[in-house]
Amino acid sequence: MIRLVRRPVPVALEGDWPDHIPPLLRRLYAARGALEPAQARPRLAQLPQPALMGGIDAATGLLADAIARDHHIVVVGDFDCDGATACAVAVRGLRMLGARRVTPAVPNRQVHGYGLSAALVDELAALAPDLLVTVDHGVSCHEGITAAKARGWQVLVTDHHLPGARLPPADAIVDPNLPGDTFPTRMLAGVGVMFYVLLALRRQLASSADLASLLDLVAVGTVADLVPLDTTNRALVSAGLRRVRAGQGCQGLQALVEVAGRDMERFSAADIGFAIAPRLNAAGRMEDMALGIECLLCDDRARAREIAASLNRINLERRAVQARMTDEAEAALSQLALGGPAPAAACLFDPDWHPGVVGLVASRAKDRLHRPVVAFAPAAPGSSELRGSARSIPGFHVRDALAAISAANPGLVPRFGGHAMAAGLSLDRADLPAFGAAFHRHAEATLDAALLQAELATDGELELHEFSIQTAHALRDGGPWGQGFPEPLFEGEFDVGSWRQVGERHLKLELLAGPGQVAAIEFGGWQGQPPPARVRIAFRLEPDHYRGGDAIQLVVVHREPAAV
Repeated sequence: MIRLVRRPVPVALEGDWPDHIPPLLRRLYAARGALEPAQARPRLAQLPQPALMGGIDAATGLLADAIARDHHIVVVGDFDCDGATACAVAVRGLRMLGARRVTPAVPNRQVHGYGLSAALVDELAALAPDLLVTVDHGVSCHEGITAAKARGWQVLVTDHHLPGARLPPADAIVDPNLPGDTFPTRMLAGVGVMFYVLLALRRQLASSADLASLLDLVAVGTVADLVPLDTTNRALVSAGLRRVRAGQGCQGLQALVEVAGRDMERFSAADIGFAIAPRLNAAGRMEDMALGIECLLCDDRARAREIAASLNRINLERRAVQARMTDEAEAALSQLALGGPAPAAACLFDPDWHPGVVGLVASRAKDRLHRPVVAFAPAAPGSSELRGSARSIPGFHVRDALAAISAANPGLVPRFGGHAMAAGLSLDRADLPAFGAAFHRHAEATLDAALLQAELATDGELELHEFSIQTAHALRDGGPWGQGFPEPLFEGEFDVGSWRQVGERHLKLELLAGPGQVAAIEFGGWQGQPPPARVRIAFRLEPDHYRGGDAIQLVVVHREPAAV
């Protein structure tokens, strides 16, 4: 059962708020910790200086020397959206700053595994690189970096993941999460770290390159990686969204917006999360992220549209695989529920699952159980190596949990890495029972009953006059909203005027609000039973573009019978 809780709002705001920001938005900003206009709508001029980031001088020194010597720079990306955008930003930015020989590279999930592995280094030898630049990974790639150094290559690591007890032998490492780093925020995505390296390099080279042209990709990677949208990240994402809305996004991104059927002029952070990121991520999950990177680096409009169409097709395949795997996971979770209360954590495995989709399965299972979940699949068909993806709940740091399990059980978890809410790991299939038991024990020892109660934070009720297209537009344009700066969510009780099933799974409602009615849609809300006559819901207020004009609709994210 989900409990609705209201976000607290500070008593007083600060600063001189412009008249065009309505009182409702000011209240919403305050509830998210933004008490003055500069915090609520940060600009690029407020960004922390790149010089404050640890390792930045060594990094720019390596890059400036490589450019001066016309060395071959190979940028090694990762097979998720953050890694792909970071790779594209690095390649485009270095070329803008004078590098003539820059080549993108990316591991194949099923062939090389995660990050800069020794197997990937062997394959990169054919490119004869002088300098490897890792983006969105590297801080835990000891074996691969050691292999690269043994070949005489220089290695620059740019990453944002938490480091282990020791650092790899790279020539320079830039990661705001390194111990002792004093950069004002540790929340940058991998693409944000690489963008900062380019800013510092531009200053060192006294270049006038327009690095702001890269902000569309910075926005996509930042939102897609679900890093908290603190003041720095909101400034970066806001600027990137403005570029896309103005038609200044790169050709590949514009093609993805078109194939996803999104409106360029109203492009939002939600469009990144629900339309762009899944299509880019699908390449890394199902085939090879090299195709996604090619799309982001493409400057030919016709070719960009071809690649975007391919990515759309791959995403449809991913959705079909995900639906099957999710159904199988649901069946497994139902069996768990038969034994009584849900355990403190869950480990799921199926020998026929696809390793590129287990993260999505873990996320769905985590949402259903409100428990930490790890989902496993064979690294390749018939392989004894398992790839696992973990998703967590507030109060349970899953990467630290894996570190604790590894320390207590030497050799059990050969490789792992990640964040508080998401992590990845490798495991031998024979060790799955031992890992599952250790994961359960750690969760039971760490999580108390309060943390296992699912809560949904809302911004309270709307006044009747606020059910308007003006409010819907203000909410849409008041972002970017996202992780750590959540999209406004309201609650209320309504009489159900009428309802109907839409498609196979959705529920369309007409709700009575004061003297009038308001349309509502609950995606996935049809469970075979009509809704009660009066409901309590949590909802988003959005323009109804399908009906057009001044039409609005409530997007229901939680529904329960109203208390009698």
